[in-house]
Amino acid sequence: MSPESDVSRRTVLKTTGGSLLALGTTGLASADPDDLVRVNVGFKSDRGRRAALDAADEVVRQFNFDALTIRVPRQAATALADRPGVRYVETNGQMQALAQTLPWGIDRVDAEIAHANGDTGAGADIAIVDTGIDTSHPDLQDNLGWAKAFVLCDSSCSQCGPCEVPWDDDNGHGTHVAGIAGAIDNTEGVVGVGPGVTLHAVKVLDCQGRGSYSDISAGIEYAADRGCDVVTLCFGGSHSLTLYDAVRYAYNRGVLLVAAAGNDGPCTDCVAYPAAYDEVVAVCATSSDDSLSSFSSTGPEVELAAPGSGIYSTMCTQGYDTYSGTSMAAPHVAGAGGQLMAHGYTNVEARHRLQSTAEDIGLSSNEQGYGLVDVAAALGHYSGDN
Repeated sequence: MSPESDVSRRTVLKTTGGSLLALGTTGLASADPDDLVRVNVGFKSDRGRRAALDAADEVVRQFNFDALTIRVPRQAATALADRPGVRYVETNGQMQALAQTLPWGIDRVDAEIAHANGDTGAGADIAIVDTGIDTSHPDLQDNLGWAKAFVLCDSSCSQCGPCEVPWDDDNGHGTHVAGIAGAIDNTEGVVGVGPGVTLHAVKVLDCQGRGSYSDISAGIEYAADRGCDVVTLCFGGSHSLTLYDAVRYAYNRGVLLVAAAGNDGPCTDCVAYPAAYDEVVAVCATSSDDSLSSFSSTGPEVELAAPGSGIYSTMCTQGYDTYSGTSMAAPHVAGAGGQLMAHGYTNVEARHRLQSTAEDIGLSSNEQGYGLVDVAAALGHYSGDN
C-alpha cells in the first residue's frame, strides 16, 4: 500500500507552527524558571541543533533523525522554542502499556493453516518494543535474537521476579505480546502467529508499563537501524513530535510498524498515538464472536481488526495468562506482517496485502478498518469458511 492510498481512511496529521504548545499542555509552565526539566527538541537546521546543545545543562540523547533530548532550565527551554531552526520543544512525557488485567485468536486469524502449509515466518525479525521479554520462557527462548534496554529491568519493583539481564521483563506485558506474535511450536504452552520469527526485545517501558517519548523513540530508531522487518508498539498516549520523527525514520527504512489502537472504548474517534500516525498500522480488538471488544478505541485511523479479548499467551516467570486489550490484538497483525516479509514483501507491500486479504466481519470501517486480519489468505492459502 502506498501512503497516498491510505489518506482517505485517515485524518492527515497537521503539525502546529507553535512549538510552545507542547510545553504548555504538559505542565512545564508551572515549573520554576530555574528548575531543570527534560525536554525533546526537534530542529530543522544545524543552527537549531547548536542552539539546543548550547542551552543544555545535560545532553541525554542524540538521535540519528533531527532531534535530541536534553536537560535544561525551564526558562531556557521556553526561550529555545522560539529560536530559529528549532521545530519544536516538548516535555519528555510518557506513554502507557495498553493491556487490561483480566488463544482462540491464533485459530481465528487462520495462522494454524499457514503453519500447516509450512509458513512459520522463519527469517523475519520482529522487535517487541515494550517492557522486555522473559528470557527464560520455554516458549520464547529459541526465538530470541538480540536485545537492548533503554529502560533497565528493575528487580525492586518487578512483577516477574529478579532481573537476569537489563532487558528482562519486569512487568509481563512485553512477554505476553511476544508470545502472540511468535511463541514457538513446541507442543506445549501456546503457539504464536509466526512461530519461526526471530523476536528482539527492545525494553522501553518500566515495571509499571510506562516509558518516556525519548526512550520509546530511541527503541524504534534502534530497531530500524538493526534492520528489523516489523516493530510492535503496544502502548499509547498523546501525540509526540519526537515519536513521530522516530516513526517516520523507521518507516522510511522499510519497517512495518504495528500499534495498538487504544483501550478507551466505548468511544469514537479516539485512536491513541502512535497508532494514529499514517505510517503505522492501527489495530482494534475483537471478541470471539467477531464483535468489537468493549474497550477498543475506534476511529478513521483503524486499519485492521484482530482478536483482543481473553487472549491466552506467554507470561513472565515462565508461565501463561489471559489478558485483554488492543495490545493483544496488535501482535496478531505483527506476526502476520512478519510472515509476509519472510517471503520478501516490503513494508508497504505487506501492509497492502494485509488490507486486501482482510475478512469483512460486518463492523463499521471505523471499527474494523479493512477487516479482520487473515494470515492464511494473506499468504495465499485457502482458509475455508470463517
